[in-house]
Amino acid sequence: MPDGSSPSLPRLGLGTAPLGGLYAAVDDLQAKQALLAAFDAGLRLWDTAPQYGAGLAESRVGDALSLVDRREVVVSTKVGRLLREGRSEGIFFGTPDAHPEFDFTSRGVRRSIEQSCERLGVDHLDLAHIHDPDDHFEQARDESLPELLALRDEGVIGAIGVGMNQCEMLVRFAELDAFDCLLVAGRYTLLDQTATRELLPACIERAISVLVGGVFNSGILADVKAGARYDYAPAPQDILDRARRIEEICGRHGVPLRAAAIQFPLRHPGVTSVVVGARSAAEVHDAVGMSGWPIPPALWDDLAESGIA
Repeated sequence: MPDGSSPSLPRLGLGTAPLGGLYAAVDDLQAKQALLAAFDAGLRLWDTAPQYGAGLAESRVGDALSLVDRREVVVSTKVGRLLREGRSEGIFFGTPDAHPEFDFTSRGVRRSIEQSCERLGVDHLDLAHIHDPDDHFEQARDESLPELLALRDEGVIGAIGVGMNQCEMLVRFAELDAFDCLLVAGRYTLLDQTATRELLPACIERAISVLVGGVFNSGILADVKAGARYDYAPAPQDILDRARRIEEICGRHGVPLRAAAIQFPLRHPGVTSVVVGARSAAEVHDAVGMSGWPIPPALWDDLAESGIA
């Protein structure tokens, strides 16, 4: 990472959007068990955001942090949304009576960090990303970034980054030479390798760490079936067909599709970490097991030769 002050990022981290009720509500006990299972299994990067369940995921991470050695966990959250009163329709369920609204102003960023620290029960954050500034590049560059740099100078946060579901704007942020890391979701997977075109080369050139999220592309690469989600919506037939073909090739080598999906991004020299979401202790254990599943080189060769992945 450019400034040398950022935390060491583990190869596998826990994404907490599911613990904020993504697609279905999760109760407090299940969430706590998942987080403690992650800690016990060695997953010490916990990635969260105010958006995840209108602060619910952050609060649950905070509850778990109070039960473990906080110094051993790299806590990552995001700025760019402030919570307002009133519930809104969305993809998170069982959430508090609040909803996130975009705010990339300097004041909004500082307030977001203050609120996140309160929910997390911490006095500093290891990593803070600008979250989904797709329609706000200039404001994120001119207001959010300087405020994060000031907060880093004050010791309130460690590393700074940007987290998005697209590559094009992440490349523009990388070219600013101001960020320690970037989080790209869903764009470097068995189904989508967009990040290899410009983003990963740009980050390698600038020594920017890359975290890859969304390795299951919203679920289809965890469980290929009719109705499976791809990029937060029901997968179209051509995507289902490609996923089934990848699963078939994996099966010929005795490898679960989930294992290939988790390990695929880590083969690239530009990828530092993979962040996998989980909503239960069982899913945490599964992710850890899949990350260590032996994969023969011939599988990667067959996928490459097939032109599918």
